[in-house]
Amino acid sequence: MKGKMSLGGKVAPLFWRLCVFSCFWVCGLLGTSDLSYVTCGSVIKLLNTRHNVRLHSHDVKYGSGSGQQSVTGVTEADDSNSYWRIRGKSDTVCQRGNPIKCGETIRLTHINTGRNLHSHYFTSPLSGNQEVSAFGENGEGDSLDNWTVMCSGTYWERKNPVRFKHTATEVLLSITGEQYGRPINGQLEVHGMQYSNQFNSWKVMEGIFMKPVEVSRAGVEAHIEL
Repeated sequence: MKGKMSLGGKVAPLFWRLCVFSCFWVCGLLGTSDLSYVTCGSVIKLLNTRHNVRLHSHDVKYGSGSGQQSVTGVTEADDSNSYWRIRGKSDTVCQRGNPIKCGETIRLTHINTGRNLHSHYFTSPLSGNQEVSAFGENGEGDSLDNWTVMCSGTYWERKNPVRFKHTATEVLLSITGEQYGRPINGQLEVHGMQYSNQFNSWKVMEGIFMKPVEVSRAGVEAHIEL
């Protein structure tokens, strides 16, 4: 391992934890388990189909490069640090529940820390590819948090794998199998690669999928916007 990791704070922002509970409550009202598309405002886990690990983050900083919050791949399916919320790109309102189009630019916000999936021209600590980190506070970072969804067809379908291209630097979100040591022993490095291949294929797994409706059930009204 070229760069050491440093442990950060342990308390996740209350705002983002409340977002998760709110999503569970609203989705219980709307019954969204049968949606075939991935939608704005949904909270999801993403699986790298080559290495069978989920996109993950935690309040552990890179010991080299940017020193920002690290992003890794983990094998555990039930780890709460693998939930990400789909949002519109920087300075753009995204209607919660609208299907994400192929070619659309989004942000992925880590639920437990409130930081956005991010990349920049730093070298990743293990493979020497482009570093991928989590950046910002309470969901607000900068334009380097934007990722374009690469898929075929009109919309991002839950059943089909997709790729994520970093909008500013044009690298693809990837995992090639390098493993970290302590303090995150066994987790895999996530980085950016220039070329499309088996290492940058991702599929939606567990999640809470929103749909755009206005409902009234048992006297409770829910109007959903983001």
